[in-house]
Amino acid sequence: MTPEQITLVQQSFSKVEPISETAAVLFYDRLFEVAPSVRAMFPEDMTEQRKKLMGMLAAVVGGLSNLESILPAASALAQRHVAYGAKAEHYPVVGATLLWTLEKGLGEAWTPELAKAWTDAYAVLSGFMISEAYGAQSQAAE
Repeated sequence: MTPEQITLVQQSFSKVEPISETAAVLFYDRLFEVAPSVRAMFPEDMTEQRKKLMGMLAAVVGGLSNLESILPAASALAQRHVAYGAKAEHYPVVGATLLWTLEKGLGEAWTPELAKAWTDAYAVLSGFMISEAYGAQSQAAE
C-alpha cells in the first residue's frame, strides 16, 4: 500500500467510527445474506461480536502505517478463525462484504480511489492471515 492509500483508509474509517454499530449491523446482515452457511459460526446475540469487529478494524486501520505492529494480532485472529470453522474461501466473501458496507456507510465519499485503497488494505491483511492460518499454498490459490 502507498502512504496515500493508508491515509485514505484511515481518514475514511474516521467517518465510519461514529456509526460503528450501524456499520457492524450492516456488515453482518449482508454477510449472512450472501453466505448463510457462516451464520452457524457466530453467537445468536451478535452485540459483542459487532464490537469486536469494529475494534479490530480500528486497530488494523490505525496500524496500517506500521504494519509489523499489527501482524501478531492478525496472526492470532487468523488462528482463532480456524478454530471457529473459517476457511480460506471465506476471506474473499468477507472482503466483498466489508467493501459493500463501507460503500453504504460512506455514500458519496466512496470513490474508486478509496475503493482501491480499501481493497488493497484488505488484500494485504487477508493474504497474511490466510498464510498464517492455512499455509502459503492456500494463499497462492486465492
